[in-house]
Amino acid sequence: MRIRLIFSLKNKGAYLPFHHQYILAQFLKGLIVKGGNEEFFNYNYFNFSGLKGQTKVSRSGLHYYSSLVTLVLSSPNEKFMEYLLEQVFETPKIELGNLILSPEYTELESEPELETSNKFVCISPLVLLTPAFNDESGKRFINPDTDEFSDLLYESTLTRMERSGWYTQEQMESFYKFQVVPDMNYVNKLREQQKKFARIYSVYDMDVKYEVRGYTLPFTLYAAPEVQDFVFKCGLGAFTHKGFGMLDLANHGTTQRTTPYKFKREGFVPYKPNERQKPSELEEGSEEL
Repeated sequence: MRIRLIFSLKNKGAYLPFHHQYILAQFLKGLIVKGGNEEFFNYNYFNFSGLKGQTKVSRSGLHYYSSLVTLVLSSPNEKFMEYLLEQVFETPKIELGNLILSPEYTELESEPELETSNKFVCISPLVLLTPAFNDESGKRFINPDTDEFSDLLYESTLTRMERSGWYTQEQMESFYKFQVVPDMNYVNKLREQQKKFARIYSVYDMDVKYEVRGYTLPFTLYAAPEVQDFVFKCGLGAFTHKGFGMLDLANHGTTQRTTPYKFKREGFVPYKPNERQKPSELEEGSEEL
């Protein structure tokens, strides 16, 4: 299931760093531990986007000016999602970087029919490599139109699927067809405009800081429907439980595709339509100065 978690912003104009996935990851991990359910302390089969809203860029980062901002959360485990959302709504005042937020309500995204070929966009950066301590390899640039780019994503996806225990051996053996084909027209256009589609991001694991290279670009994934469903709900690539590799269908934002979900703060005043940003209107291709 994929849930849109909508917060009201109490201090318009406040900012987050351009690369704020680690701030969101620390916040969500804190909530998971705070709830006290040890079953989920090390649960990794979930994913989340960057924080979306109306923003302006400065040298400090992204300044948020909309009354509402949105975080997309995803996991196939409904029990985990309910647990996490309960912790969020028990926290009336949330500080993320310089932002002061209050959770207001949630929406359930409708599940799309995924085929053996789907065009995706990244609503959080896609990381290929998991670095070791004191190792710079995680920052290595890999050209998206190479076999290595696709092969690394295949290996990490199949490893995570096997570890989940959700698939039989016969199913795993049938998932050998896998190919990521990036939209090189998009990539080349950014290059011509001297804009970036690959940057270095900070990620923290067991209190150790790592630096990894993340990619934000559209691509087509050719794979079995079960594989498509797994990456759509659990993310693609490395550090997905840290908020990397969240995907959305490239053409999924053209129709209304959400329904109200059970979490809603009492007294919430409905949003103004022009204050929402569709999560698929994401592309972070030119965030930085």
